[in-house]
Amino acid sequence: MIEHHVRVHPSADRLPREDQLAWKLAAVATTTGELDADSVTMAVNRVIDNAAVAVASLLRRPVAVARAQAAAHRGTVPGASVFGTRIRTSPEWAAWANGTAVRELDFHDTYLAADYSHPGDNIPPLLAVAQHTGRTGADLLRGIIAAYEIHVALVKGICLHKHRIDHVAHLSAATACGLGALLRLPTETVYQAVQQAVHTTTATRQSRKGEISSWKAYAPAFAGKAAIEAVDRAMRGENSPSPIYEGEDGFLAWMLDGPAAEYAVLLPEPGEPRRAILDTYTKEHSAEYQAQAIIDLARRLREKIPAPGSVRSVVLHTSHHTHHVIGSGANDPQKYDPMASRETLDHSVPYIFAVALQDGAWHHERSYAPERARRPETVELWQKITTVEDPEWTRRYHDPDPDRRAFGGRAVITLADGTVIEDQLAVADAHPAGARPFDRPAYAGKFRTLAENAVAPAGQDRFLSAAEHLAELSAPDLGGLFPAVDTEAVAAYDASLPKGLF
Repeated sequence: MIEHHVRVHPSADRLPREDQLAWKLAAVATTTGELDADSVTMAVNRVIDNAAVAVASLLRRPVAVARAQAAAHRGTVPGASVFGTRIRTSPEWAAWANGTAVRELDFHDTYLAADYSHPGDNIPPLLAVAQHTGRTGADLLRGIIAAYEIHVALVKGICLHKHRIDHVAHLSAATACGLGALLRLPTETVYQAVQQAVHTTTATRQSRKGEISSWKAYAPAFAGKAAIEAVDRAMRGENSPSPIYEGEDGFLAWMLDGPAAEYAVLLPEPGEPRRAILDTYTKEHSAEYQAQAIIDLARRLREKIPAPGSVRSVVLHTSHHTHHVIGSGANDPQKYDPMASRETLDHSVPYIFAVALQDGAWHHERSYAPERARRPETVELWQKITTVEDPEWTRRYHDPDPDRRAFGGRAVITLADGTVIEDQLAVADAHPAGARPFDRPAYAGKFRTLAENAVAPAGQDRFLSAAEHLAELSAPDLGGLFPAVDTEAVAAYDASLPKGLF
């Protein structure tokens, strides 16, 4: 790996393109050689994972709205498929609809380092462009692996959350790079696309603060759509704000640590295998990733609690990120509000721990149902749960060794009679270092479980066969990556919603 040092430069420096981070990202994407076999296997897993959570969300309002907006932009030939329909629409709108479907349940993959990310959000725009441009499954794999490489590098090297910038700014750069690899574009073209994508998708983290709205699902879809539009524009010979990262009025100088800041971004050397996708991990539970181990811990502790009503208090000792983003350290009263939105509840580890402790299970719909959140005994327990930052858990969260990195915490439960029960869990059971690491059968099982009420068994088989043979798929066969669902039920739900402009 090569460590690239990135800092702000005054315009008078006329920083050469080859010394700019956007160029270096583009160069990594456009010089991808033979694909690493393990990375290919994992990319297939994530295609399966994305489809699983997409079909499970088809009858959710934000997904239906995005799908209706996309359907209004039919007519582009050949276009790209939209989950839950038989239509093809322009690729940027297909990416919008499919990206929202993938993100809605907060149930696909994650990478956590200096910042947060859901690298699987790169896949919908890449698949849409691959379909529209007649690329093969091998081309799509090349794009996915390149996008993950760039995404992980940015998340490791440049923290956005510290400055309350939403993490989709890194996503859009990664997607632009993945599209460049998919289409085998010149480095110059991808360089320009990265800069426009970053410039247009930098937004605040209010989308994940306070009363969290449905925009949480739309935000990555917007970034993917913007990346496609940026690539289209760059392919037509247009340039972009430059240097977007290092400029004196640019991203680092005014959005992040300021003119004196310096960052280190690790990128692979020419010819070095692209394996960053192997450092990412998926979710067994539909909740923020920092809550995955906490859910498993609560399920384990449930057997040690006489009854939920016997609990006097629960303190979760955990990392800075968990405490301040999904814990009581966020100082969001909404995280303790029984009337809160689903999007808010899946960013409330006190709520999540309470339900998992009472139910001994977690479900992507039932665990968030309004009647579940408002159950009196749940509300009573929920209000007794707080989080604190433990420096040791923060250190482990950022440990450079993936085998020692931890995203869990320690629970201290005090019962009404004064008895104290403690337990801890470093990583989720499904984590690569966990008790039951996700493998291909687990990904296939997750798909079958989530698709059970939407896709017939034969359709499930056809989709899994297509995904597992992704490297050999021809351009027409990419449609097999969209499971066949009951489109009449989807259309009926869509028809019940208010209309917009399109």
